[in-house]
Amino acid sequence: MTDSVVTRFAPSPTGFLHIGGARTALFNWLYAKKHGGRMLLRIEDTDRERSTEPAIAAILDGMKWLGLDWDGDVVYQFTRAGRHREVAESLLAAGKAYRCYATSEELTAMREKARAEGRTRLYDGLWRDRDPKQAPEGIKPTIRLKAPLSGETVIEDQVQGRVVWQNENLDDLVLLRGDGNPTYMLAVVVDDHDMGVTHVIRGDDHLINAARQKQIYDALGWDIPSMSHIPLIHGPDGSKLSKRHGALGVDAYRSLGYLPAALRNYLVRLGWSHGDQEIFSTREMIDAFDLQGIGRSAARFDFAKLENLNGHYIRHAGDAELVTMFEDVLDHVPDRSSLKAKLNDTTRAQLLQAMPSLKERAKTLIELIDSAYFIFADRPLEVEPKAAALLTPENRALIGRLKAALEPVSPWTAETTEAAMRAFADAGGLKLGAVAQPLRVALTGRTTSPGIFDVLAVLGREECLARLGDQTPA
Repeated sequence: MTDSVVTRFAPSPTGFLHIGGARTALFNWLYAKKHGGRMLLRIEDTDRERSTEPAIAAILDGMKWLGLDWDGDVVYQFTRAGRHREVAESLLAAGKAYRCYATSEELTAMREKARAEGRTRLYDGLWRDRDPKQAPEGIKPTIRLKAPLSGETVIEDQVQGRVVWQNENLDDLVLLRGDGNPTYMLAVVVDDHDMGVTHVIRGDDHLINAARQKQIYDALGWDIPSMSHIPLIHGPDGSKLSKRHGALGVDAYRSLGYLPAALRNYLVRLGWSHGDQEIFSTREMIDAFDLQGIGRSAARFDFAKLENLNGHYIRHAGDAELVTMFEDVLDHVPDRSSLKAKLNDTTRAQLLQAMPSLKERAKTLIELIDSAYFIFADRPLEVEPKAAALLTPENRALIGRLKAALEPVSPWTAETTEAAMRAFADAGGLKLGAVAQPLRVALTGRTTSPGIFDVLAVLGREECLARLGDQTPA
């Protein structure tokens, strides 16, 4: 092993980059960055039937969007199958492994018998010490590890503590299948060793794998990397995370309008803590991250907490940066894609001008888009039913008088239009709200919007007077 820290993220490309995988990638990335080391990316595509190119693309894209870069080229596990076979053959030659000619029927009978007797060791060692000359014809043998029959296998885990398995309960692992393809267990060990991985940080669903992999390391005389098995993420109700809880792909969170920085911040606090601190810049995360801060119990996913955190990041983002994010998310939200055609120099400038007011209440970029709809709305406005109820004959007449009061305003700003509206309300003995709400409906078609004076300023004199004219009785 080298002195420098080398971590790895090793997803199986059988689907999108899910939220648990994204957190594992983040923890590996932070640990490597903190120690001035490297994080490698390995795609574990040995399951040829389930591994797909779109899944690989989704994983790479999701990591790039989250800002989790990796060092060196992506390693594809399947391309290293020759090396894996070579290691299996070396164990065979050293007497640390053997050929097993058991038929599928014999293996099924063994498993059923073991389960009936309450044993976890399912393979009974049928070919462990048998002369291969007795092999039946036509059976392609697997290669199995000669696992120790007594004693213990121990992992000193940085998160789970000391974990001990009795060897009598662990099977002689298959290293090479009958078709010559290496198993996942062998491939992981050989790849981690060859890639110089010093720290394995992964979900605790891999903890039993650690015991099996330790036996392979021992048989090969290789040093085992430091192991850290992090608890899985559960739903708010404590059950296994499902799609209804938020077990979506990272690309789905992008489409829902979450900021990568906010999702990163949320994920780092799922199962790891640093005092009471909730908000972390990337630099603060790197400086503070340690394995000791990871808890042993499952973290609970909380959409409300993620939304609030996202709202914080939106409020603190630069206005121009948010305009860019606004455009980017439109590419990932099919039902808002028509807005893309309406983005031009004028609407971008209006969006930028409106952003200080828009971002105050939005918790996601989708909410930001929805509250900016008035900039892109076509005339005559489509008025929501609740808002249409306010367009009474009296209010339409009021809008007509208000239009006349606003026409001479120059220059047209939030301040000058506010002054004109207040003067109009005072002259008519009206409360400002009684004037502002019909005005809001006439300008936006809705009962809620950013501040009405901001709306007036952003839309500009010509558009505002035209929209007021649309709601004025002839």
